[in-house]
Amino acid sequence: MKRKILVPLLGIVILIPLGLFSRHISQIPAETGDALWAMMLFCFWRIFLFNKHINIVAIVSLINCYLVEFSQLLTFSWLVEMRKTFIGHMILGQGFLWIDLLAYTIGIACIWLIFRKTSPHTLPTPNR
Repeated sequence: MKRKILVPLLGIVILIPLGLFSRHISQIPAETGDALWAMMLFCFWRIFLFNKHINIVAIVSLINCYLVEFSQLLTFSWLVEMRKTFIGHMILGQGFLWIDLLAYTIGIACIWLIFRKTSPHTLPTPNR
């Protein structure tokens, strides 16, 4: 169980600075940051869904990413104000873009492949 929590926690610690850093280099497409954000979200959900198959974690993460992106079409004043803060902008984003959905999908697919190749992704069956 420790490994199933520590690996995604390490992923979050690495992916957050990478994502923030990617926004400050003009040669890196903005979508790279979106993919990294999706990867970080996968790691976040992996911590809470550590006993679930990584396919479930990937689906939950992708739905979460899509919901956040589609929520950007909402213009409630309190939501707009929240997005103006640094944390609100980092979590909720600002401005719906179809390309972001592709970036999220690519990011989730990449981190899913990494976890699939490097981590045990199912619970061991109990010995009888």
